[in-house]
Amino acid sequence: MPPRPPPRPPQQTTLVKAKIKNLDEPAQSVTCLFNPTDYSFSKTINWTASANRGANVPTLEFTGGEAIELGLKLLFDTHEKRHDVRTSYTNKLWAMAMVNPARRDPTTQQGSPPIVEFEWGRMWSFKAVITSISQNFTLFLENGTPTRATVDLKLKQVDDPGRRPFQNPTSGGRAGHRSRVIRQGETLDIVAQEEYGHPGHWRHIAEANRIDNPFRLIPGSILALPPLSHAD
Repeated sequence: MPPRPPPRPPQQTTLVKAKIKNLDEPAQSVTCLFNPTDYSFSKTINWTASANRGANVPTLEFTGGEAIELGLKLLFDTHEKRHDVRTSYTNKLWAMAMVNPARRDPTTQQGSPPIVEFEWGRMWSFKAVITSISQNFTLFLENGTPTRATVDLKLKQVDDPGRRPFQNPTSGGRAGHRSRVIRQGETLDIVAQEEYGHPGHWRHIAEANRIDNPFRLIPGSILALPPLSHAD
């Protein structure tokens, strides 16, 4: 009997950093020092109630949906390097919320803020405009220079990519293959339940990604999700 091959070494998962890109000229991007621990989506669907005499419930008429809004809370820290967190990071985000004179409406000749894109991994992105930004400083140098800040952002969708942007990515790989960005607190059994409908398929994911510990996943890293074989 030939000797069994040695076990494969565990694959090191690579942390994927989220970033926000200014899609206008001059193009700039802000890479998050710390990936978001959570984010939220909201959408308003408009229905108009029409008069319906003698009825308990009025007739509702669909009048259209509003753009999807993405809410983010980001943390930036430059205290160890003793840099001003504003010039290193957050001023670039504020610039994405300011009017760009180059974006002129041909009718009104008025400028507008740029189009931006929130991107996390190669197959997850959200093209939008910033509708709200707020900044809170929580750490300073001796001379008062801020070195740590949290930034709350709200971005409103500007186009419809034909799929819900909050779904796990399902395209971009080989045919029949998918991938997924790991969220904070997830384990392989949770991923298996959501992706394959049964937590017991965590071994299938672990083998495909060469993961030894299914309970220790790095948020922001990408899992390959190959299709189940008939044996599974």
